[in-house]
Amino acid sequence: MGGWGSGKRWSSKSTTSDYLKLDVRQLERNSVLERRYSFGWNWTRDGESAGNIVIRPEDDRVILTYRSRSRGGERESLEYAVALEWLPCHLGGERVYFRCPARGCGRRVSILYGGRIFACRRCYDLAYDCQRELPHYRALRKGQKLSDRLGGIGCMDDPALRPKGMHRKTFARLNRRYIQAQRQMNALAGAHFGVLM
Repeated sequence: MGGWGSGKRWSSKSTTSDYLKLDVRQLERNSVLERRYSFGWNWTRDGESAGNIVIRPEDDRVILTYRSRSRGGERESLEYAVALEWLPCHLGGERVYFRCPARGCGRRVSILYGGRIFACRRCYDLAYDCQRELPHYRALRKGQKLSDRLGGIGCMDDPALRPKGMHRKTFARLNRRYIQAQRQMNALAGAHFGVLM
């Protein structure tokens, strides 16, 4: 019989961080969807240009224009429309979404990932980075998030160190969750590295 984690193999799926992403929420925040003229959008990785695209907003869609290189092939110019859909929010206002332009999809999404065409995560069968994390790293990330919410003080039981404006009950609850996450991380790391904690 196998031990802890036996039988689990890493997925061969690419992750979302391997692709350029076009986020409609970011376009909306920058008020570029209201414009009726073309503008350029650039991506950088490690200070170098990773890609660029020209976006032309229209009433209910955006036109994407860019050059793409297929595997080992020559660069080709692509231009196609991506439909936009506005949905009302519960407390007023509207939220905008892309409709995935991949053939046969049409899913409502906030982010499109760039390959030959910009399509949704499911069309490219992409995994999130956190899905590949080892369990003890996931527990560590959870503990760090809770520590940040607690003002970066960790498992201090001193109410004087409670962040300003945080209720005592909230502080105590988050503190308990932080301690649990630390214990879980220690146990998982110990199991992974073969150390008794």
